[in-house]
Amino acid sequence: MRRLLASLLLILVLTPATCLRQPLQPATDIATLRFIPQRLPPKAELARHLGAFDLEGAWQMTSPHWRFNGYSALLALGGGELLAISDRSDLLRFSEPGAPPRPIEIRPIRSNALSKRYGYDSESATYDPESGRVWLGWEGSNRISLHGLDFGPSQTVSPPAMRDWGLNAGPESMVRLTDGRFIVLREGADGWLDDNHHRALLFPDDPLTGKTPEEFTFVGLRGFSPVDAAQLPDGRVLILMRRLVWPFPVRFAGRIMIADPADIRPGENWQAKEVAKLSSSLHVDNFEGMAIEPGDNGRVIVWLISDANAAITQRTLLWKLTVDPKRLPR
Repeated sequence: MRRLLASLLLILVLTPATCLRQPLQPATDIATLRFIPQRLPPKAELARHLGAFDLEGAWQMTSPHWRFNGYSALLALGGGELLAISDRSDLLRFSEPGAPPRPIEIRPIRSNALSKRYGYDSESATYDPESGRVWLGWEGSNRISLHGLDFGPSQTVSPPAMRDWGLNAGPESMVRLTDGRFIVLREGADGWLDDNHHRALLFPDDPLTGKTPEEFTFVGLRGFSPVDAAQLPDGRVLILMRRLVWPFPVRFAGRIMIADPADIRPGENWQAKEVAKLSSSLHVDNFEGMAIEPGDNGRVIVWLISDANAAITQRTLLWKLTVDPKRLPR
């Protein structure tokens, strides 16, 4: 009943936005991508919200390709390339702004995780740069699939611990740690009044081995849901969180949290700390994807991408943040 009431309320708020869909474009398979630079707020305004993070650039991404939209996960492949995964089981492989341009790839993901019953909602992704393997998390069916970068034939597992994670509240965040373990966070919370506790799993290695994960609880922020995660070079993990800002017009706010996997204990709470506010005053959008890659002078680059939901009121934004991990709280 709680989930039904929440869904009905969400429909009432989103209905005006979903009626204002983007104008239908002629179907095209032209794989081009345009980055439109966005005006950055004053440095003082950025520092007030982003703390130790510096916003180096922000772009609106556009493409005439009919499969371009809805990006819910982001991976840094190295060499100036990013891979975005959409919640419609499509991929977008592209060069970072300012990197040497390479051919853009926009195409569907072929996977036996696709389900006529549960849909094609690929919401999370993680990557092993040494083997070139990619794991995707699927909402609805609550599965995890394994792919090569060519996204050919895949393998799939349905972990029993994720069986009751719900139709629209499943594995929204997944990160492969450098030691080979996997953290998977459930988007949905278990309580109506207590909405900042999320079920979570720590797999001892590749989830497709079938080994039983440790179950614990991720503690985030009230009203926010975890939507992506990525590991810093020092082993800590950044968690991207998102919240719908009421009422109409639909707006979004986000948070970046930090937590240490060394603090995870079976059956206990894993507490995260807020390190940046993606406030609506910064002209943010529905940020759902995050990737981390090495930067200069000990800093790291944190990329964020938004899911535009094919709505005329939303945009596909790409942010480039940099931060010195030593400045983040332990």
